[in-house]
Amino acid sequence: MHSEKKHTHWKNIKEMAEVEAAGMMAELQQVQRNHMITVIPQIAFFAFMAVTCTACLIMPVSADDIFDIAKSAMQSVYKDVAGIATVAAVVCSAVCLFLMNFSKSGKTVDESRAWLKRIVVCWAVLMTLGAIVTYMEKIIPKSEFSG
Repeated sequence: MHSEKKHTHWKNIKEMAEVEAAGMMAELQQVQRNHMITVIPQIAFFAFMAVTCTACLIMPVSADDIFDIAKSAMQSVYKDVAGIATVAAVVCSAVCLFLMNFSKSGKTVDESRAWLKRIVVCWAVLMTLGAIVTYMEKIIPKSEFSG
């Protein structure tokens, strides 16, 4: 009788430990999911910036004078950067929108909204640079720089 009580007692302790371990595993998985939700937009943004910076370093050279070289290089680089930036902004925005729509956490929704604003602002700035350069090119004539 006494050993049966001990056996039942140890069995209860074992069941409680298993339940506690399962609960701790569930909490750990939730923490890992929450961490990944906050890290994914950051990784996407840094990947976007790395691709953009890499595209800025590429400069093709094939023209007669320095103005033609600069103009063709700027147009080529800007075209590449604008294309890459647009695709990256759409992908990153889609990730943010998915997180906003399918997240149960208000914090995640707020962080996604903040990242979405940053992405839109960066994309708008990059697209505006092309218009500014084109406008400046028309204001400053080439003849001012010849000796």
